[in-house]
Amino acid sequence: MWSPHRVRYWGEPNDCTRPTRAPPAPPDLLLPACRCLRRPASITRLMPPRHILFVNARNVTQPVFVIGAPHSGAESVGRALKISPGFHVTIGQQVVLQAVYGFARRPSLYSGRGGAAAAVMRDAFAQGWQIGPTSCIECTPQCRSAAGLRDAEVGPCAEQRGLSRFGDASPDLTYCAEALVAAFPDALIVQVVRDGRDSVAAMLTDQVAMSWFRPSVVNIETEFPNPFYGVEDESDRRQWPTLSDAGKCAMRWRGAIRIAARLRRALPGDQLKTLRYEDVARNPGTAAAMLSEFTGTKVAAPVTPSTKRARLEQNAWRRTLTYGQLADVEKVAGEELRRLGYK
Repeated sequence: MWSPHRVRYWGEPNDCTRPTRAPPAPPDLLLPACRCLRRPASITRLMPPRHILFVNARNVTQPVFVIGAPHSGAESVGRALKISPGFHVTIGQQVVLQAVYGFARRPSLYSGRGGAAAAVMRDAFAQGWQIGPTSCIECTPQCRSAAGLRDAEVGPCAEQRGLSRFGDASPDLTYCAEALVAAFPDALIVQVVRDGRDSVAAMLTDQVAMSWFRPSVVNIETEFPNPFYGVEDESDRRQWPTLSDAGKCAMRWRGAIRIAARLRRALPGDQLKTLRYEDVARNPGTAAAMLSEFTGTKVAAPVTPSTKRARLEQNAWRRTLTYGQLADVEKVAGEELRRLGYK
């Protein structure tokens, strides 16, 4: 449960301790979205952090965030971090998802309000990372399952003794990467890349992923460009209504890949690690070694649904996607697939 007395900030010039209760969203973040005809902003290198965040009496330094397109395998890496000694990693905390989807679906909220947006993000994660007797009650099934909690167990899923690192692997983190890096300039980012055709095949069977395509939910007319849907220019916006479900999934995957490319250009190598899902599935031990070296902490081997049958599951999309769906994916994301070596 959220305990406001556990979160404090230091570091503002000539300030005193800020209020310990999480502040409400700034008024300007509650304004209706406005149309913003601009190309996606590039992710720029930020100055060192001015804030020091304490959660559970620990100084939050170099939090680890796992990002990727939907069904890219980011959750599998997040699960490995979650069970690693010294880590407290959350997956889909409700307060975090509210902030993530707020900025991911309405990027105009972040534009020109970097400081306020960063504060909102920090406060959301500070609440999500709290550890207490009832802190896991409202966790998502994915987070509870990753911690090994049974349905009747209350938690918590982590112990404060030995706790030294924090992280998050919530869905769709990649679509608010700019706000995330602004909130935590010293963050370590692990991005997971998977064959877009496998990602699309998995999205098509996921009711939650498909619910974002309902006409009442899609907001590409009021938010443009719209990285959440992969709509970057006018041609994408005109094309969107004509796309099949597979084509729309492919556009979301393509958008995540382009965000990953911008992150790669903006962040130094010691702050960003890219893993291929296929490599993680084939050799989880090597992936664990790479993650351990990157984070400076021993990390457990990631377990993917296809770890034990990696060869059999390679190119699984061939058995699930129709020729028409493959043509739609190729039309939208063929260039990115080839650039990443997926043939």
